[in-house]
Amino acid sequence: MYAAFKHIHLLTVALSLGLFTLRGIWMLLDSDKLQKRWVKIVPHIIDTLLLVSAIGLMFQIHQYPFADGWLTAKLLGLIAYIVLGTIALKRGKTKGTRVIALVAAFAVIAYIVGVAIRHNALSWLA
Repeated sequence: MYAAFKHIHLLTVALSLGLFTLRGIWMLLDSDKLQKRWVKIVPHIIDTLLLVSAIGLMFQIHQYPFADGWLTAKLLGLIAYIVLGTIALKRGKTKGTRVIALVAAFAVIAYIVGVAIRHNALSWLA
């Protein structure tokens, strides 16, 4: 089961980041594609599968947020990414605000990936 959860998790991470990048590009270009129905639905489906696979992995490895520091860091990073992503793609009042939030969201993604690879809250600095 571990391998299945891990592969699903990594696949959905790639899909989620790819769609976030595409939506970020569309935001920068002021594209009306951001308003397409599938663009509003598909990311939620992918992110739900991502979270379900993360929970499955958590139980497989017997490590949990607020008990294991690196998972706490990933969870807090995820919350920051969600907030920044919503500002970047829809809630930012100006284009400048949305661009700053987009760049910050990508920085948080890099941090989360470092935490995931190193199993350390210091991410790439560990």
